[in-house]
Amino acid sequence: MLLKRNFNPIRVLSYVKSEVFFSLVISMFVWLLYRFALSQVSLPFSIAAILGSALAIFIAFRNNSAYGRWWEARTLWGGIVNSSRVLARLIITFTDSHAHQTNYDATRSETFKKQMIHACIAWVHALRLHLRKQEEWDVLRPFLSEEDFQAVRQSQNKPNLLHLLMGKKIYGAMANGTLGGFDSFQMEGQLLALANYQGGCERIKNTPLLRQYDYFTRLFLYAFMLLLPFSLIADFNRMGADYLMVPVTLIISFVFAILAKVGEVNEDPFENRITDVPLTALCNTIERDLKEMLGDEILPEKLQPVDQVLN
Repeated sequence: MLLKRNFNPIRVLSYVKSEVFFSLVISMFVWLLYRFALSQVSLPFSIAAILGSALAIFIAFRNNSAYGRWWEARTLWGGIVNSSRVLARLIITFTDSHAHQTNYDATRSETFKKQMIHACIAWVHALRLHLRKQEEWDVLRPFLSEEDFQAVRQSQNKPNLLHLLMGKKIYGAMANGTLGGFDSFQMEGQLLALANYQGGCERIKNTPLLRQYDYFTRLFLYAFMLLLPFSLIADFNRMGADYLMVPVTLIISFVFAILAKVGEVNEDPFENRITDVPLTALCNTIERDLKEMLGDEILPEKLQPVDQVLN
């Protein structure tokens, strides 16, 4: 996620270099053609104005939709942060609440708390890797037993299997007396919330923005850049500065290309790009909070932005 307010112009230009190069070639061609060959190649400016209006509508719709997807992704992960904290609190308080019972086993209860909270931490890391299609599964090893880790590693949907393992641990604790009463109901409610958040993230990941808008936005953009110099050359020639048509065309094309690119990079918020939702930082926050609730004194360092980019 970008935190900076100002951007490197060279870096910005690299995102639209193909569009700018296309515009430069066309505008230079039209200027040379108008000056040295055919002085009747110009078009009415209204043509570019009408096409530009249609392009602006498509870009606006796409950008609004792309931002909606990005913001929904961030909202889902905000819910994951909150539900993870609630689940950890329930695990700790419910387990400790049975300390007065005769069958209470302190070692067993502490083991259950540690296994469950570590499994919750493993789940958020697994979901991050799952959404980004990364294969760095060894990051889960410190939080799981070797048996659980191997089972997770061989599974197709690793976050989903971790939920199954957590559910089994809850009902195992109910059976041996670590938990009691209706403790499992409230824990299951938080597991359900986490499962719903995972489903929402997978829906965004697996359902692209309508391809019609992507295709026609690109088509209209190149059509606009193709016709724009033909629509400007006559007006600049009447001003006696026909050469200015080239830089003006480049500036206008650059603006439209950047607006289109903003929507393109924001519509997929789980691709591990600098513009995406900062999943690594959110996982780091959850890990720090849950380990602190568990009583760990050694916490991972808080992830800091690098060059004003939070990963």
